Amino acid sequence: MNLKWTDSLEIAIELSEIHDQVDPQFIRFTDLHTWVCSLEDFDDDPKRSNEKILEAIQMCWIEEQD
Repeated sequence: MNLKWTDSLEIAIELSEIHDQVDPQFIRFTDLHTWVCSLEDFDDDPKRSNEKILEAIQMCWIEEQD
């Protein structure tokens, strides 16, 4: 499966599995961007992200932890 920036929930699920010791409430967007781009299934232009997209991924990740 190729992940795009719009796949917030799927990205959040993968990140929560890989970075299970991280509290997503306190993650910096620069780190989040790097981690998303380094996902094996991620296949999108790194320059297409923005604060709104990263915030959506962060919110999904927080919900996944609950």
